[in-house]
Amino acid sequence: MDYLWVIFTLAAAAGQTARNALQRDLTGPLGAGGATHVRFLFALPFALLFLLAVMAVQGAALPALHGAFFGWLALGALTQIVGTLLMLLTMQHRSFVVSIAFLKMEPVLTAILGFAFLGDPITPLMAAAIALATFGMLLISIKPGGDQGGLRPALLGLASGAFFAASAVGFRGAILALPHADYVLAATFTLFAGLTLQTAVMSAWLRVTRPGTLTHMARAWKQCSTAGLIGALASEFWFLGFALATAASVRTLGMIDVIFAQMVSHRMRQHVSAREMTGIAILLIGGILLVWAESQV
Repeated sequence: MDYLWVIFTLAAAAGQTARNALQRDLTGPLGAGGATHVRFLFALPFALLFLLAVMAVQGAALPALHGAFFGWLALGALTQIVGTLLMLLTMQHRSFVVSIAFLKMEPVLTAILGFAFLGDPITPLMAAAIALATFGMLLISIKPGGDQGGLRPALLGLASGAFFAASAVGFRGAILALPHADYVLAATFTLFAGLTLQTAVMSAWLRVTRPGTLTHMARAWKQCSTAGLIGALASEFWFLGFALATAASVRTLGMIDVIFAQMVSHRMRQHVSAREMTGIAILLIGGILLVWAESQV
């Protein structure tokens, strides 16, 4: 089980890339708020199916809940809403790959918040691996001398990364607040509970601020359902990773989605520069180093 979190994280990163691309396509017809809500409303039924399946296989009841769980859950759920909204707003200004790049200070912030609030360890080797992977990701994603879109999208992307960092710590805290549950049940129940809260909050907000959005979402139910299914699978794998490893380790290894994002944007079909190849190599080395560092904790 020492390295099972690696498999979960890689699967989550692949699913997240696909979901982000689908959400970006939905931003035009639904707006940033509607596209944000797709990952919650249309993922919720699948999360319920996951939970019922886990309970049936394990023959388990719902885990016992207490105040700490709800506090961590609220932190994770609400900051993820804001982070997703800011991410989609960033993508309106930037290319898909470069937009993702601006989010990637998240692992550094996650490591700091995880250490401060959960006591997640940060060894010197883990810190070096996080820094190395982040540097490699920036080499891949940001073209020197190119039009990077100005200060506003940069700040939006960085703010999105900060909220996603808080979300990762919040959800890991919620999972750890269910100590008597099997890690699969704890992760799956936390996912369902988080999506329930997010769906309620976003539905109420859109009903008040953009009442026609929910109708537009219903009309685009096929595309929205696809995004919801992929998003639910990605989130399930993220949460399983959070149950087994520190939030910083999971989110750092998850930066492999930058390479997946290049595939989505078709950049891999074009010439890959020496700078990009160097960045890919550094990112992979940082990821491997992090996996080894996590196994030593």
